[in-house]
Amino acid sequence: MELLVNPSLVVAAIEIVVGLFLLTRAADEFVEGAANVASSLRISPVVIGAVVVGFGTSAPELLVSGLAAADGNLDLGVGNVVGSNVANLTLVLGAAALIVSLRVSPSVLAREAPLSLLSVLLFAYFTLNGLARWEGIVLLCVLVAAISWIILGGRVDEAVDHSLDSDGGDHSNLWREAMRTLVGLVGTVAGAQLLVWGATAVAESLGLSGGFIGFTLVAIGTSLPELVTAIAAARKNETQLILGNLLGSNMFNSLAVGGLISVVGAGAIGDRGLATVGVAGMVAVAVIAWVFMVTLKKVHRVEAGILLAIWLVAVVLMAGSATDGSVTSEALNLIGR
Repeated sequence: MELLVNPSLVVAAIEIVVGLFLLTRAADEFVEGAANVASSLRISPVVIGAVVVGFGTSAPELLVSGLAAADGNLDLGVGNVVGSNVANLTLVLGAAALIVSLRVSPSVLAREAPLSLLSVLLFAYFTLNGLARWEGIVLLCVLVAAISWIILGGRVDEAVDHSLDSDGGDHSNLWREAMRTLVGLVGTVAGAQLLVWGATAVAESLGLSGGFIGFTLVAIGTSLPELVTAIAAARKNETQLILGNLLGSNMFNSLAVGGLISVVGAGAIGDRGLATVGVAGMVAVAVIAWVFMVTLKKVHRVEAGILLAIWLVAVVLMAGSATDGSVTSEALNLIGR
């Protein structure tokens, strides 16, 4: 009975409900606005997904990891990048592909897919002996070059046809759709943060294991914008926006977030399991997803099941691992109030 009347749990429940409401409503507005902006500017949806949506939905990772590294906890910052990259290409990509088969366009295979994979590989390589400030500067410079390549290569000669029922092709509505996209992005990130706060309070009260809380709440929590945006886009059959979002998010995680934590918190990675097994797992997932895209040109339900199974295995392994809870305490402090 005490659990039911605990004020902190009542607040947590409210945060979870409001967060879910914001996520579902804001994500729809975000996807429609982004797709319509792409049409008005004659830019491919995958470019909008990789640059605008990818950067926007990576904001939680940037915040959490940046604060962690600045506070001297480089392990948490790296762990968040690794966990989020894994979640994006297993949990999020798998969930979206269960709703609709994701066709991989030639332009994605030529630009976004290899850029995302190379970004992950570069970040992984730099983590082998810890992260230095000069490596962070390199990552940020590569980010600028990658964004430039995506934007310059993503211009199209005529407006892109969208399946959304909107007037996004009308240039007079560009600013309105841009504001709609911005408000949707803010609502998505805010909803994700509220949900993380509520879930964190519930997890603490139920005494869940430290490793399980850290891996699921920090990595999944900061990946919630990608998840809800991908599901909303899948429902609207905006498959290129999904792929652009996920590939762009992993690129931003590896280059922008990786570069930031290297600059503000350079040093050795104390958790050798993270620096070896965790990073190796991130690379393996990135390669597997890339192979699916290159060989099949689509991500079907079968591949979605494989990706989700990989995620579940990772969660089980993390739940069974022994940790001292120190990283979890830091994580809860950063994503909590």
